[in-house]
Amino acid sequence: MKKQRAFLVLFLFSLFSPELFSLEYIDVYTKLSDTFAGFVDKNAGTTTFPSLNIPSGGREESLGSAFTALADDIGFFDYNPAASSVLKNTEVAFFHNSWIADSNLETVAGTFRKDNLGLGAKLKCFYVPFTEYNDFGERMTSGYYSETTGILNASYNFFNGYYFKGLAVGANLKFSWRSIPDFTSRDTGELIKNSGLSQSGLALMGDLGILLRFNAAKFFDDREPNLRIGLSLLNAGVALTGFGTSQGIRLDDGLPTELAAGISYRFAKPVAICADFRQPINLTDFSKSQMWSAGIGFDVKVTDFIELMAGFRLKGANPRISLGTEFKIKKFTVDLNYTLDLTSSLNPVNHFSVAARVNLGDQGRYLRELEAEGYYEDGLKYYAGGRMKEAVECWEKCLKLNPSFTPARNSIKLVKNSQKLFDRVIDIQSLE
Repeated sequence: MKKQRAFLVLFLFSLFSPELFSLEYIDVYTKLSDTFAGFVDKNAGTTTFPSLNIPSGGREESLGSAFTALADDIGFFDYNPAASSVLKNTEVAFFHNSWIADSNLETVAGTFRKDNLGLGAKLKCFYVPFTEYNDFGERMTSGYYSETTGILNASYNFFNGYYFKGLAVGANLKFSWRSIPDFTSRDTGELIKNSGLSQSGLALMGDLGILLRFNAAKFFDDREPNLRIGLSLLNAGVALTGFGTSQGIRLDDGLPTELAAGISYRFAKPVAICADFRQPINLTDFSKSQMWSAGIGFDVKVTDFIELMAGFRLKGANPRISLGTEFKIKKFTVDLNYTLDLTSSLNPVNHFSVAARVNLGDQGRYLRELEAEGYYEDGLKYYAGGRMKEAVECWEKCLKLNPSFTPARNSIKLVKNSQKLFDRVIDIQSLE
């Protein structure tokens, strides 16, 4: 315990000390590796299309990628496809993640919601410079290794009501293309046509997700439920390679398929905590399935336009620690993230990402909800004054604007049942 405390002090001091910042990374890395040595994964790196595991960046990465249950913005695509049907607003977003070793991930996404139906699309491209040298150190070819992934999303929120916010179910249809540039022959030094194509690959896969939202131990007023539970199956499919070869197309290594379960709880209006657990599954060889991973994130809303986030993720023997901030300017939201990532590389161990989201509105849902609540309150006033007919008319208008407004439906039933009981009493009195 004393050793761990000493390391924590050294680690924090190294982050803010210019003298140690550039000199102590190896010691920091070594001590972290020793601390989590028991989590070494012998199957690490056995799957193809590794870019599927790289977060697009921004807010989700700042929360330790523990976004399976929270999933409350356009970053839901890689975590829970059910979330598009419960997002507040239609959004368009752009992400840039400056990953390790001069690699980058660029992402553009859009989502649209119509009542309980959610639709979305996403395109992301991971790329890293590729340069080939001969035995004498002379550059022969240059280009980019890249992995491009496209996603189409659809989801629906079933049983949406005033108290129970529904069961959201969604799916992603995904494809990925791995592009490897052509390389030269070691014997002749000439470029081999289609040599890169033979090692390129195509992946076809899908995601499934479930999201539950309800209130539990809630001690503040807010329209949104404070407890969310999410389940996801991610990257289930096959990868193919061997294009343009005499042997023909064949199965590639397994994809990074995962089962994920998450929970998010907002115990105060400005503070939320989220966590998730993931179990990789190698569908081509179960014995090569990687070790589980887990993450936790904290989200604190400082003001109406500024949020602070922190996250921790353990995957294998090396942790990932992230910090981020979000600020809003009218319809624009910008997320900045810094991650100390020891799951990927020693030098550099830190990388940055930025996300910009544009809020395109909620299709008038919020105003309709306010108008529906107004009709409900008017109905209560008529009811209190004994004007039952006018009360029912107001509550019916409320339901027309918001069919999930359960109190209005229950109030109509109460009035109708009371009227039936009154009519029955009148009938009995007339018989006497």
